Amino acid sequence: MAAIGSLVFCTDCGNLLDGSAGKQNAILTCQVCGAQCKDTSSKTIITRSKPTAFPSALRAKRSEVQTINEADMQTRAITKETCEKCGREEVRYYTQQLRSADEGTTVFYECECGHKWNTNN
Repeated sequence: MAAIGSLVFCTDCGNLLDGSAGKQNAILTCQVCGAQCKDTSSKTIITRSKPTAFPSALRAKRSEVQTINEADMQTRAITKETCEKCGREEVRYYTQQLRSADEGTTVFYECECGHKWNTNN
């Protein structure tokens, strides 16, 4: 019999065997081929390893990781939309679902001149 975790398999035919429900020294019998063996699923094996046992290229590059804040991130896309105030032809935008799910999203535009407006899709 071979045990994988709490599952016990017959080593002769590979059939999954019924467990002994934690009884020590239980003998399991394979219903397919009739082989008999002790139940080994009740054994508990604990393994521990050190983090250094598994080297990681990512862990080695921790010092190269850059930290940025939200102000550094560009969170809005650019589109060709004319600003009504200054006439600039490219503005930043983002979308947000403000109404019910079966209706379109609201598009918020923002120009570098500070003018803001929105449209409903």
